[in-house]
Amino acid sequence: MTAESTRPIGVAVLGMGNVGTEVVRILTDNAHDLRARVGAPVELRGVSVRDLSRPRGGIASSLLTDDPLSLVTRDDVDIVVELIGGIEPPRTLIRTALQAGKSVVTANKALMAVHSGELSEAAATSNVDLYFEAAVAGAIPVIRPLTQSLAGDHVNRVAGIVNGTTNFILSAMDETGADYADALAEAGRLGYAEADPTADVEGHDAAAKAAILASIAFHSRVVAGDVYCEGITKITSEDLAAAKKFDCTVKLLAICERIDADGVEKVSARVYPALVPLDHPLATVNGAFNAVVVEAENAGRLMFYGQGAGGDPTASAVLGDLVMAARNRVYSGRGPLESTYASLPIASIDDVQTRYYVSMQVADRPGVLEQVAAEFAKRDVSIAAVRQEGAGESARLIVVTHRASDRDQSETVAAIEKMDSVIKVSSVLRLEGTND
Repeated sequence: MTAESTRPIGVAVLGMGNVGTEVVRILTDNAHDLRARVGAPVELRGVSVRDLSRPRGGIASSLLTDDPLSLVTRDDVDIVVELIGGIEPPRTLIRTALQAGKSVVTANKALMAVHSGELSEAAATSNVDLYFEAAVAGAIPVIRPLTQSLAGDHVNRVAGIVNGTTNFILSAMDETGADYADALAEAGRLGYAEADPTADVEGHDAAAKAAILASIAFHSRVVAGDVYCEGITKITSEDLAAAKKFDCTVKLLAICERIDADGVEKVSARVYPALVPLDHPLATVNGAFNAVVVEAENAGRLMFYGQGAGGDPTASAVLGDLVMAARNRVYSGRGPLESTYASLPIASIDDVQTRYYVSMQVADRPGVLEQVAAEFAKRDVSIAAVRQEGAGESARLIVVTHRASDRDQSETVAAIEKMDSVIKVSSVLRLEGTND
């Protein structure tokens, strides 16, 4: 089948923000190359926008509509690219498109982290594609390697930095000594943080991506609500400075792994700021960059690194999915859909084996360290390192533990907070990237 003998592939784009604008530009500017790669012309049928009165440079007004539902149901549309964001109306629009026999490409992490199951079923029923590479790490290919390149392997762990805003903030704090508020302000000034950065700094954005990664890697349904989540708003410049003394830095990590919980294999998906040893590959990922490390039984450790957000990088991932979906249309094929045959149960954070970094302000008097150590010993939590700083009426005591259940670790911290000799527990972080 040749391009000359094949009818054009019609594309509808829903949403024209930074990513949508770039997708439309590439579709227009690279029409010749896309035709050669797909095996048929790829033609833009229409773009849905919220406000038709706003100028849209370079796009014919005849292509614009504020009625996305009518656009996705048109007979001459084969692929719908959803770039609106949020749950509704994208959920309804995508489901309608799939039920109408149209393939869908989306960058909507919030939607896929909650409703990927029903949407995948709708795609399977209609024998069409549902692609969402751009929903996890922008231009970094992660979904396709997990679903295709590693389809014959056994993935044990996926961990990474999947939010550029928080990584920029923590990197700035680490490099300059700035406090959280100043680093956040700088991120906003440079365009790395939204006007309302809550979803990023509280970890919700990373948690949605963790749910998607865990579902695909472990063939089990994981939704955003299953992901344990902590943000970075309580991280201080003192935490970053103390981390350096332990040859570590602090990163917001999304961690998905298979764990053994009392003899039962479960899926753990969690997001939190953690100490990462400086010799770990994720420690060197700075600024707004993202990286994901996949550990598989046969392939070993693989690292994917690059720009995880922004109009251009995300548009690149969207176009990659679009080309795949268009090729499948031309050659009557279909790509792999999300498979949840394993149906592993979701682990509680209590079941996870972790290490803790605990910073506390204590009364500077004899016997305090022994009292603190006794609380850890009561729950069989072994101490790996201790550092004490300051003198006078109070001192700063930092304890780093060996691996133990998160339940035992958190119960120990709760007990320490009640001790008369402990003025305040200033910071509690987990330590990742070691086998100790």
